[in-house]
Amino acid sequence: MYLMSNLEIETTRFGKVTVDGDRVLDFPSGLLGFAHATRWVLLQPDEEGCFYWFQSCDQEDLAFVVTDPQYWVPDFEAIIRREQLEELGANQIEDAQVFVIVNRYQDTLTANLQGPLVVGTASRRGMQLVLAEKRWTTRHVIVELEAASAARTA
Repeated sequence: MYLMSNLEIETTRFGKVTVDGDRVLDFPSGLLGFAHATRWVLLQPDEEGCFYWFQSCDQEDLAFVVTDPQYWVPDFEAIIRREQLEELGANQIEDAQVFVIVNRYQDTLTANLQGPLVVGTASRRGMQLVLAEKRWTTRHVIVELEAASAARTA
């Protein structure tokens, strides 16, 4: 297996960060609305946290907060077709890691459960799915911020 050297990435949020080149994730089709950004890394702000920064290696100001949807929605399933698994170099969904993009919407943090990111753990290739199942939304509330904000001011 070819081992990549360290990669320096310039970011607007964290300045210059150095990551092991083997941690670069390849999204050949990019993300919805960001087809040009095909190389990404996961930056973990702290060891205990459940949120990560999904940072583009190609565009320093392009990054999303992501999380494992199972942490918030235990019955969440990303249905993936056999040919999609093959593109990821995976035999089964257990050979892949699923993330969802987190956004702040008014006084909540929401997860886009309709457009999960799926990464083959061995290949480090990924894709964004578009799930047709209507029970998953693009703004599934995972955290109410109003209560946290009130607690800080009390």
